[in-house]
Amino acid sequence: MKHQIPLPSPFTAASTAADVLDGVDLGGRQAIVTGGHSRIGREVTRALAAAGASVTVAARNPARAAAALDGIPGARVEELDLTDPASIEAFAARWTESGRALHMLVNNAAVLFGPRLRLDDRGNELAFSTSHLGHFHLTQALLPALRAAGGARVVTVTSGAARFGGIRWDDLAFAAGYDPMAAYAQSKRANVLFTVELDRRFSPAGIRAYAAHPGVVVGPGPHAPQEVASYRAQGLVDEQGATVIDPGAGKKTVEQGAATVVFGAASPLLDGVGGVYLKDNDVAVLDDRPRPVTAHSIPAEANSAMLDTEDARRLWDLTERLLRWDGSRPRGTV
Repeated sequence: MKHQIPLPSPFTAASTAADVLDGVDLGGRQAIVTGGHSRIGREVTRALAAAGASVTVAARNPARAAAALDGIPGARVEELDLTDPASIEAFAARWTESGRALHMLVNNAAVLFGPRLRLDDRGNELAFSTSHLGHFHLTQALLPALRAAGGARVVTVTSGAARFGGIRWDDLAFAAGYDPMAAYAQSKRANVLFTVELDRRFSPAGIRAYAAHPGVVVGPGPHAPQEVASYRAQGLVDEQGATVIDPGAGKKTVEQGAATVVFGAASPLLDGVGGVYLKDNDVAVLDDRPRPVTAHSIPAEANSAMLDTEDARRLWDLTERLLRWDGSRPRGTV
């Protein structure tokens, strides 16, 4: 937590991805963005490519991703299913065999939580499987390419929900009872803890890690009736169903939401800094005060629990056991 100190940054909550990368030359750099064809991910892809990077978008449905990225030069698509270890290994093998270094890995893909418990084929809760286990596996499998960059960044997209999340160490899959918000918050807490330990282990090799909170991005309508009711209760849409944009309160456009992600991936302001949680295009302040969520306030500052180094190491070890990691590649799963 000693590094969780604002820089400060010249950017604000209202800054866009284009603002953050203005004047940044990413020519010759290689980036991977998981889920980089939709909403925030697509804007991250667009912004990195516009700055000169070659961006590979990893997606479960390559055809749908390619259609969404039509018109973005510098972006290409490859198939990847983060819940399938064989798919992750195949993706990483293709990258390694190409001989390309990897300068930026953006672990962006996630699944929307729903009212019913969903498990992957290994029996892991789906949000945890996709957001944490899959990205952990992918990052490990791409370590040779990250090392070869001679200075690489791994950005994992998290959420302010990490403040409220906890790791259910003895019941990761919610066998004792499913709570969708608790499952989502657990996956987002895991993203931050992964970042802390990844940076501790690999910063000597020039690999720096960041957890980025993009803000709450509802996006433009139309919204389904059930969504409108929920969003209105949270102050995210107005009485007419129009999206409320208030960056200072964490309610952002897609372009503003992508800004903190590309800030982590490419801003020179973060040179020499890593293992931190980012918010509003800066290292977030540390605030351990109880902060309830209201329609006018969505707390998303860092707190000590989400950055706990012992929990970070414990989660790393637990994840290795779940993946049956032998130090070089997975040998199967539970």
